[in-house]
Amino acid sequence: MSPVLDTAADITGRDDAAVAAAPHVQSIYVYEAPVRLWHWINALTVTVLAVTGYFIGQPLPTMPGEASDYYVLGTIRFVHFAAGYVLAVGLLARAYWALVGNHHARELFTVPLARAAYWREVRAMLAWYAFLRPRPNQYVGHNPMARLAMFFGFLLLTIFMIFSGFALYAEGSGAGSWQDTLFGWVIPLFGSSLQVHNLHRLGLWAMVVFVILHVYAAIREDIMSRQSMVSTMISGYRTFKD
Repeated sequence: MSPVLDTAADITGRDDAAVAAAPHVQSIYVYEAPVRLWHWINALTVTVLAVTGYFIGQPLPTMPGEASDYYVLGTIRFVHFAAGYVLAVGLLARAYWALVGNHHARELFTVPLARAAYWREVRAMLAWYAFLRPRPNQYVGHNPMARLAMFFGFLLLTIFMIFSGFALYAEGSGAGSWQDTLFGWVIPLFGSSLQVHNLHRLGLWAMVVFVILHVYAAIREDIMSRQSMVSTMISGYRTFKD
């Protein structure tokens, strides 16, 4: 004899009581479409720049036969330069949107370093990342620790990479080119072309370290903090699961 089904949930699969008792999920619109589009284009651009930049400094083994039949390094350099232009134009567009977008769009360019309350929040988030707190504070936009890392670890580093990259590019485009006019002063500032090249390559590894930490922190927050991170940069909505 089959067991008696005594509730509607047994028949329909619904469980309204459990749903009603579940923790609330709240969503807040944070990142506008231009910010999200820039983020993913920028992620692809930085990846291309890192890979091609590495092979410019450490070229692949010489191909057999006539060099003009392959042009491998020339193609790598072209892709690197094209990605550099995308990075620079994208950052200018991102700066423009910081002026016309919502206040979350400005967080990348401003850090309230003079406010004591800000540093208290930074210390709280540092304790959370160090597994010294059971729960983080909740923030709609970037948390104060991430904001600090984005400004110094990404924005200033990216500006340096753009300036030094165009300065090195100006050596090929020649004196009087717009690259030389705008960025030619960078090489004398640091002493020599070789020194700028070394710093530019060091910046590559600094960017790689930043990206690794950025991805780790985003995935960690998605899992442990009960607020969305990765999906927020896709949908634009931050969801809080408590």
